[in-house]
Amino acid sequence: MTDLQIGLFSIVGILFLIYAGMHVAIALTLLSLLGVWLIKDNWTIASKLLALAASDSISGYIFGVVPLFVLMGMLISVSGIGKDTFDVANRLFKGIRGGLGISTVAANAVFAAVTGISIASAAVFTKVAVPEMIRLGHKPRFAVGVVTGSSVLGMLIPPSLLLILFGVLTETSIGDLFKAGILPGILLSVAYSGLILLMAYRFPNYVGQLTDESDGNPTDQMTLGQAIWKLTPIALLVALVLGGIYAGWFTPTESGAVGALGALLLTLGKRQLTWAKLWQVLTETGHVSVSILFLLIAANIYGRMLALSGITGFIATWISESGLGLYAILAIYLVIVLLMGTILDSTSIMMIIVPLMYPIMHGMGVNFVWFGLVTVIAIEVGLITPPLGIAAFVVKSTLDDQSITLNDVFAGAFPYVLIMILVLVLVVIFPQISLVLVR
Repeated sequence: MTDLQIGLFSIVGILFLIYAGMHVAIALTLLSLLGVWLIKDNWTIASKLLALAASDSISGYIFGVVPLFVLMGMLISVSGIGKDTFDVANRLFKGIRGGLGISTVAANAVFAAVTGISIASAAVFTKVAVPEMIRLGHKPRFAVGVVTGSSVLGMLIPPSLLLILFGVLTETSIGDLFKAGILPGILLSVAYSGLILLMAYRFPNYVGQLTDESDGNPTDQMTLGQAIWKLTPIALLVALVLGGIYAGWFTPTESGAVGALGALLLTLGKRQLTWAKLWQVLTETGHVSVSILFLLIAANIYGRMLALSGITGFIATWISESGLGLYAILAIYLVIVLLMGTILDSTSIMMIIVPLMYPIMHGMGVNFVWFGLVTVIAIEVGLITPPLGIAAFVVKSTLDDQSITLNDVFAGAFPYVLIMILVLVLVVIFPQISLVLVR
């Protein structure tokens, strides 16, 4: 068996093992180890490569950004900021048909600017927004669909964990990736709001009633000063974290540390952090960080095995000889990513596909800031598509209303999948949407 055949069989083997239920990181590590063993015909070399990858691949200073931003997001999710943001947005868009849905999108966009984790957004706004929408006559499918669809903003609007991982994998500036995510995130938020307005006027019974001053909602009496007071903490944290990166005061890793400290002080100031919640935050931060770093180790050894097999060079040569242009290759790549999104989580997709495509795209002179945004948007579609759709499962598991089924969640989120694909196409066709803020 040639080295190239070993590389090809490893890709097929990974897909088979994942379908069979094996954890992605274990499948990557196992087949990479076997692949190097077969290529070098030496078990010692293969085992030492695994040990080297485990010790070196996440030892850099930059990797501290992962647990720090995860910790910041977890602290914010228990601080009550999500509810405050939703209350202010609800007051702002009151009187507009579909205003409660737009409020959810707006609150998710603001919340995303300090969490970077879509799952946190899905969990928080399922508790905050869904009961309020159902109370005011919105159909359950609409309510859960808005929350599920807008939760993906957490991985697009900076700081984004997926953008951090892409930057680490491709050695692309994380600060530039954060800047590039701002306009696509705003565009997606505006497109979602437009969809909600369209549904509100086209299917008024589906979206629900207009609220009025007599519905008893506490936000009705919210003054401008109260609204500013509720938004001030999150605005300060956004300015501290993102402003520090853009102004050059902090590196992304340092901004993660500053953000985590700010989130801790904010949560303590709001008196939301008990010892039990602190233990839960630290435990979940550890679980999420370890799973991501384990995947990074596995992706590192997988990339080395692919390089040894020569498969990346073979694919690059085949592409150059096929006469396919960049957009044709990109279209194939995006279709593969969208299909992978139906069976894998976002992080796993990135760990599998990016090491394979990086040499090919690098050889074509692609701007990796733009390519990173395109990749993240495509991957995020998978968060709300069946059968895996992690965000949909989080919404379902967080719901207090058991009459709302998982099918209702997926059906409600489907229009937002179409909007995401539309925004993805726009970012592909018009790269300046993502690059205009990048120097």
